[in-house]
Amino acid sequence: MKFLSFLFLSIGCIALAAQSKIAINQATLAAPEAFRAEATVYLYDEDGTISLARKGTNGIICLGDDPNKEGFSVAAYSEELQPFMERGRALRAEGLTYQEIFDQREAEVRSGALEMPDKSTLYVLTGEFDDDNSPTNTHLRYVFYIPFATSESTGLPTSPASPGGPWIMDPGTHRAHIMITPPRKD
Repeated sequence: MKFLSFLFLSIGCIALAAQSKIAINQATLAAPEAFRAEATVYLYDEDGTISLARKGTNGIICLGDDPNKEGFSVAAYSEELQPFMERGRALRAEGLTYQEIFDQREAEVRSGALEMPDKSTLYVLTGEFDDDNSPTNTHLRYVFYIPFATSESTGLPTSPASPGGPWIMDPGTHRAHIMITPPRKD
């Protein structure tokens, strides 16, 4: 009887470790391949709590898919963006709306209470899950944060001028960023 209990416990641990490895691998898919192996990885628990799954060494943070949201979505960004990202998640957990979160972080960045890096990159990979729970039909977009930049200071339009072309979103704010969303492959 003890052997069977040990056997089932061992099988459960092996299965959990395999699931964790798969989740870590999926979480790193948004990062450029050269950064994946050494990236820090955070994963969502079933209850929506984010926890550290792997400590990295290269300054890149990968955030796994939230199992409580539809579809597949993972992100990778510079560790310099972590305070900004964490603050957004904390405000969302308090029940603030998108605009309230935007306004709160804007005030905090302007006052110096929240640090926003001068330049930083965010990669977001979205898609669906296939029948084997693997990401499929994925699409990568690039976000280059340049706080308080404007269309005039960058020479970029405020909406895409061509499919996949760069443009500036939220110009003149703490969250000003260059968006590049390559066209989807059909």
